[in-house]
Amino acid sequence: MSSSDSMSTSSSSESTESERSKDRRLDDEGMSSGVVTSGMPMEVVREVREDPPEELEESNWPVKGGYGWAAADVRDQSSLFRWSRLLNSWLNCTPIISKGVNGDIVSLERVSAIDRVCHGQEGATERFFYMYMCHFSQLHVRLPLDDFTMGVLRALNVAPTQLHPNSWAYLQAFHILCQSLYLESTPYAFLYFYDTRPRRPATWLSLISRPSISRLDAFSQSFKHFKDGYFKVVVKE
Repeated sequence: MSSSDSMSTSSSSESTESERSKDRRLDDEGMSSGVVTSGMPMEVVREVREDPPEELEESNWPVKGGYGWAAADVRDQSSLFRWSRLLNSWLNCTPIISKGVNGDIVSLERVSAIDRVCHGQEGATERFFYMYMCHFSQLHVRLPLDDFTMGVLRALNVAPTQLHPNSWAYLQAFHILCQSLYLESTPYAFLYFYDTRPRRPATWLSLISRPSISRLDAFSQSFKHFKDGYFKVVVKE
């Protein structure tokens, strides 16, 4: 092969590599912008969640006072379920009510833009309480709450959302363990195995296993991403 042929071949190779690099760059740019540069252009669809009118109105409501006892991250945490569409979509794929129980005993409703999980029932026309999404999707809690669960909440003097999810996991596991051994699960038998860890200002109450008699491991060493998933459970007559 002559030197001119070699240079021609080298030039042709460099040109080919250059074209490939150019095509690759254009493809990358097309992919990043959502437009296909080779072939028929595709319409880019970006989902934009618009605030419903009530959400815009509620955002201007005054913040409820009298909750200085709660920690700032509790008072400031809003819920994803300000939007009914999001709540309904989640409810369609998550069981909430125990089998064989009439689902009309409660209604599950969105919260307002200023509702916080620490708020009470002041000004409400119906009785309600808050629950977290993780109670049902990860910890398999079902409504209505059974006597054992209600007994533990009463003994600790907390609402369902005040008890940390890891502690709910202890409660659920203890109940199932007793059932499998044909033992009666009672609130004070359960609390015999745990100390409480209250904090000031108040956040979520945690149950801590007593080291000498610990029987259950924590569900998660770091249970996160549950704080913005609460909604209202309205009690029907």
